[in-house]
Amino acid sequence: MQRLTARNTANSGTENVAHGTGEYAAAAEPQHAAERAARQASRNAEENAAHESALEDVPEHEYEYEREGRPAPASLPLVAGAMLGIGGVGAVLAFADIASSLRAPFTLFFLIVAPASAIAAALRGVDPLSRPVLAVAGAVALDLVVAYVMLTLQTWSARGGVVVVGLLSLLLFLMACARRLRRHVVGVRAARAHG
Repeated sequence: MQRLTARNTANSGTENVAHGTGEYAAAAEPQHAAERAARQASRNAEENAAHESALEDVPEHEYEYEREGRPAPASLPLVAGAMLGIGGVGAVLAFADIASSLRAPFTLFFLIVAPASAIAAALRGVDPLSRPVLAVAGAVALDLVVAYVMLTLQTWSARGGVVVVGLLSLLLFLMACARRLRRHVVGVRAARAHG
């Protein structure tokens, strides 16, 4: 009888310990979850800091251009200068009415690139991938409108078309620059008013 009582006491003590351990585990679970979340957040912060320090070694403009698949910034002035030179030669050949095998392709290049550049400058807020498509489409539309109006008025000439497209392109570009300058001035005034 004493052995049975001792066994029952031992069994009930083990059950109480197991039951107490389960209650402790259930009570401690939120604390453990919070500790795990804190450790994970700490690990994430360390990884982010390591990633940001790695990005600091790469100049920001190079990273953006490589990410978007654009040419490196060092080549942009070279490309812009070549485009300006080709377009300028085309405009001069057409305006001076010089007979050359380069006259037609260079003039066509000018008639597309000059208005496309002006339209692209006006579309600064548009998605970078959509802007060239819209600019070229706008340039073709502008060329067609100029040709249509000149043909309707019976004043068509290659020289006059080049001049009109060049002037309209310059006007669009100046309007875009003026709008950007006005926004900058308004931003500076707002910053001074709040500062």
